[in-house]
Amino acid sequence: MSAEARTATPIVLLHGLLGERRDWDALIARLDGLRCLALDLPGHGDNRRLHVRSFDEARRWLCGELERRGIRRYRLLGYSLGGRLALHHASHRPAGLGVLMLESAHPGLPEQQRPARLAHDDAWAERFEEEPLESVLTDWYRQPVFADLDESTRTRQVARRLGNHGPAVAAMLRATSLGRQPALGAWLAGTGLPVWYLSGSRDAKFHGIGSELARRCRRLRHLSLPGGHDLHLDRPDDVAEAVRAWCRDGAGDP
Repeated sequence: MSAEARTATPIVLLHGLLGERRDWDALIARLDGLRCLALDLPGHGDNRRLHVRSFDEARRWLCGELERRGIRRYRLLGYSLGGRLALHHASHRPAGLGVLMLESAHPGLPEQQRPARLAHDDAWAERFEEEPLESVLTDWYRQPVFADLDESTRTRQVARRLGNHGPAVAAMLRATSLGRQPALGAWLAGTGLPVWYLSGSRDAKFHGIGSELARRCRRLRHLSLPGGHDLHLDRPDDVAEAVRAWCRDGAGDP
């Protein structure tokens, strides 16, 4: 890493459920000259024994990580669950956050839809606790949001995630269910923070969310890239180009 990269405003990267910090390696390798810090979420990777019970506890965990590493100014990029945690963190207006990028991340459900989502996620959590991980993962990656995966890609993705610990995943899924997430679409519509939203053109659900957010939110830019739900793994060159443009656009300093 160059001296310039070491002193630049860092990009803090948060992976999704079932992921780990190394999910960002291909992207980071294409961001030479930019300082990047990828973290393992609670319940994942080297933090699999660390549990949080709510979005607020996850926010306090992230604040603690930043403080422990001496990071006072930063850019924040989160994918899926990591994007939802990043959005929750940003909504508390932390002093050091300069720009936000969300990849395939949900802004939150209306109140009336939350009980059904809680039940849905609790059913998956029970499976992660009780059943062989490979069997659960095989079904997990057959959900509609992963419809763009062909059979060989799905098999590779299952193999990639077999290092997870089922009960730890279950605990994180319950704590950070979309049914527990505050609805932050209104916050996004009013914030002065520069926000970019990435979605895959083959990911109908999140492409639609990005388009709707861009219509409603004055500081949010929606960028649609070729691909599905998991862009930074499948299209690292395209995402790297977007990240560089995002850094130039937002500068990264509060």
